[in-house]
Amino acid sequence: MSADGIDYSQLDISELREHVVVSHTGAMLFAGTLQTAVDPWGTHSRQQAEQALRVASAEDIYASLPEGWQGRIDEKGRGLSGGQRQRVILARALLRDPDVLVLVEPTSAVDAHTEARIAERLADHRAGRTTVVVTASPLLLRRCDEIAVLVDGREVARGTHHELRDHADYRSVIARGMEDSP
Repeated sequence: MSADGIDYSQLDISELREHVVVSHTGAMLFAGTLQTAVDPWGTHSRQQAEQALRVASAEDIYASLPEGWQGRIDEKGRGLSGGQRQRVILARALLRDPDVLVLVEPTSAVDAHTEARIAERLADHRAGRTTVVVTASPLLLRRCDEIAVLVDGREVARGTHHELRDHADYRSVIARGMEDSP
């Protein structure tokens, strides 16, 4: 795999981890403060962390915790809704700011309005860098520069949302993505 001028197949695993971050809905949150949930490495400024929260449309989480950044989050994010948990995990991945960011269904637990905000902010925030989004969300797919449609693990079409809108397999993916939308 090569992206951004780097042949990732030539990197050892520790180097690969420096360049590629995969974030998925099964990622964990540990007990601690909101600050450690977003920046477990403790290597970023508060301004950088706040920007990651904004891109993930998670400012409401900060605002809802009585102690803000020092507000407590329970083990596995209990006490947060599924959408809030998902947005904190997204903010954590965005804060890492990797060369390649892979997001697996990053908005599956949020409402359509929040998803639209995330799609817009994410595209702007990651402009010029490689971001791979595995999703059936029409709101996210509309913002993608290039979409690969996979059927049984094989690519059957490639193009933009507009170019693919009449492709039967793409339409079936979009229809699945809209089943959960209001």
